[in-house]
Amino acid sequence: MELNPADSGNKTSPPNNYFPRGSGDCSVNLSSNIKANQNCLNVSDPDLQGRSQAQNETSVAINPTDTNQIIASQNDYRRGDGNCYSEYSTDNGRNWNDSTIPMSFTRGNAFGGAAREYWQAGGDTSVAWDTKGNAYLSCQVFNRGEGVSPNKDQSSAFYVFRSTQNHGASWNFPGRPVTEFNDVGGTGNVLEDKQLITVDNHVGSPFQDRVYVAWTEFAADGSAYIWEAFSSDFGEHFSTRHLVSATSLFCTNTFGAGTPEGNCNENQFAEPFTGSDGNLYITYQNFNNQPVSGTDNRYQIFLSKSVDGGNTFSGPVKVSDYYDLPDCLATQGKDPGRSCVPEKGASRNSYFRATNYPSGVVNPINPQQVIVTFGSYINKFSNEANGCVPTFFSLFGNPTYTGSKVAGACNNKILVSISNDSGATFTGTAADPRTEPTVNTDPGQATTDQFWQWAAMTKNGKLAVSYYDRQYGADESTGFSDVSLSGSGDLVNYGVFRVTSSSNPPPTQFSGTFLGDYNALAAINEAHPVWSDTRDPDVFACPSSVSATPAVCTGSASNATVANDQDIFTANVPVSSR
Repeated sequence: MELNPADSGNKTSPPNNYFPRGSGDCSVNLSSNIKANQNCLNVSDPDLQGRSQAQNETSVAINPTDTNQIIASQNDYRRGDGNCYSEYSTDNGRNWNDSTIPMSFTRGNAFGGAAREYWQAGGDTSVAWDTKGNAYLSCQVFNRGEGVSPNKDQSSAFYVFRSTQNHGASWNFPGRPVTEFNDVGGTGNVLEDKQLITVDNHVGSPFQDRVYVAWTEFAADGSAYIWEAFSSDFGEHFSTRHLVSATSLFCTNTFGAGTPEGNCNENQFAEPFTGSDGNLYITYQNFNNQPVSGTDNRYQIFLSKSVDGGNTFSGPVKVSDYYDLPDCLATQGKDPGRSCVPEKGASRNSYFRATNYPSGVVNPINPQQVIVTFGSYINKFSNEANGCVPTFFSLFGNPTYTGSKVAGACNNKILVSISNDSGATFTGTAADPRTEPTVNTDPGQATTDQFWQWAAMTKNGKLAVSYYDRQYGADESTGFSDVSLSGSGDLVNYGVFRVTSSSNPPPTQFSGTFLGDYNALAAINEAHPVWSDTRDPDVFACPSSVSATPAVCTGSASNATVANDQDIFTANVPVSSR
């Protein structure tokens, strides 16, 4: 982004996200939407927009022993690079306070056991509660190497922090290691990535209060297996890692140098969740069905189950096929090597990276019922006669389609696959995504995009699914997005509620290419979606041609009239169904 004083260096009074409200923080309410992160917007140089400013990739959890207590977390760039930050509320999400994760200073077993300043960056946070009122946060930490620093180190690791009965206001120090990879030499061949945490917080479960972390290891041999580790002492120590993704007849095409742990060697985005019977489920994307010819470009969603507290796992069960989002360079002319959510028509404003991932939940009143939600670009609303046709993969390996920019042709939807036998079989295993049920039932959703869903269930068994939604106003043609929540009591009929009070413009920070990779949701009585919001404007130091004394100016960007910030917003939403 460039600040052009001729048309975008407009002197402005401090916006909501910049001017503190007496207590020193920058709280913002947009109707019923509440800003969770309380920091005031830093003023970055235009070429570093996003650095020192953005928040994205959210997580949220509700204390089952006191539902007024909620914690949220996110990637947070207020220190210049990504860091793990969190917020807490003690009044059911009406007001929030920040807390700082002590993530930079660790005592890593793989690094000599010495406590020291070590990590340059962190993120991929996730949060959970146990049944004793303790909160947990998992943080990925890593070093970036010589490309951006004088240090060649490219080590990566996961640490878990516990907030001991003070509802997320502070955290233990140092964090406890889950897994660590020592790469002080800077080979860059291994990355421990995308870890998510859950706690079995079901009273009476045989593994009550066990803490689980699941992740992907991108290994030197080209494989990407899913792994898991657990703690049975409230996050003080973690087990050795256990393989989750191994071998399946559905893994027909392997990649990399070999299959040392099984033929399902290309996976990503593992989400763990538990049932009241103590079963641990992990659902994830798998890419080992990628064909080598033809036009087909489906991937598949897997689920693995552990009945012994995370020590061993069943073989992968296929939840469903799905069609991922289209290659961004082919549709939008930007961000090579990524997929994105292209808007319809001639404009090319929406080019932040995106993918269709799974999110699962167990019915609290029927532990045999396991529900997995996921996105698919081809679905029962696709109009293939109007040009929505899969056309294999781009040179970067991302799916391509005809009709991605045609209104009423391809549109992403949130699909549902259900197991009624504790994850042994699923309704979507043999189904074509064109036939599977969706949570998108408003007429306006039939021809518009919905993406980045998360699933949760209320204590009385109502399913809630939140997601970005382009059914409102001109969102589908402009690349704007809202947040909606679908609710159902029978997994057939869904009520759709618009959560955001107005539409979010396409992100402009990080040159418009990064809004995070997911949003989160929690529910017990009502639902609490948490998302990265772009409605507040960004500000920059005014050029001297606009103001001779220090002042702040708004700016424009190539994909938005006004350059915008990324903040974490939430709302309290009743879960209702038609």
